[in-house]
Amino acid sequence: MEVWGIAVILGIVEGLTEFIPVSSTGHLIIAGNLLGFAGDKAATFEVAIQLGAILSVLVLYRGRFWGLLPGAEGPVPGSALKGWPGLWRIALATVPALVAGYFGHRFVKTHLFTPVSVSWALAVGGIGILFAERLISRRHAGSLDELTLGQALGIGLFQTLALWPGVSRSGATIIGGLLVGLERKGAAEFSFLIAVPIMLAATGFEILQMRGSYTTDEVAQFAVGFVVSFLVALMAVATFIRILSRWSLAPFAWYRIVAAPAFYLLTGSLSF
Repeated sequence: MEVWGIAVILGIVEGLTEFIPVSSTGHLIIAGNLLGFAGDKAATFEVAIQLGAILSVLVLYRGRFWGLLPGAEGPVPGSALKGWPGLWRIALATVPALVAGYFGHRFVKTHLFTPVSVSWALAVGGIGILFAERLISRRHAGSLDELTLGQALGIGLFQTLALWPGVSRSGATIIGGLLVGLERKGAAEFSFLIAVPIMLAATGFEILQMRGSYTTDEVAQFAVGFVVSFLVALMAVATFIRILSRWSLAPFAWYRIVAAPAFYLLTGSLSF
């Protein structure tokens, strides 16, 4: 397949899966291997399209991010996610994964990027979502604007689980949000907000590792994937929030559980 077709397909996959709890890593591994697109250049391309997905969140939640600036007016007066209190909560939810990622990056790359490991992560994450949904059905859930420092730290600790490929960063943080007492919509939106610093750090690290090794054609391919990922993620995030306003996360959990053996069968004989 032409490199432009690969860029479009992978951009769509990234945009659709990055912010919903189904593991974008697992889906990109499957798509990349089936398209014959793997290796260091493929890893760098994935970084580029992740930046496109990040930009979609910055656009959709620009009011929330603006409200984090000290002295600025946020979209919800009196919100816990406003000014310095909001920045502290974002930091508490971000630092644990940054620290764990810094010290565990080599171990994850060496030992956890295997079909068996990712398949188990998909299944375990699906079961975790079902458990969290069952738990919150029995208690009152708070809104995102009532988020406490303790809740933010708890979600941050859950985010470290996303270092296990296949768990899904959004899946881990949404489950964490539900378990510490947030409603579904609030848990998902906080997951989107804390994705920005953690993903910028991760993608920045990967870009520094690969700097100076791209051709003009590769940069153009990255740009196509970036744009496609951005546009698709805009639609995916908005649609996901509308879904959560009406239904639970159970369909995503069952999708993961069914996808786990399918992922293993599709990738078990392929090289990562």
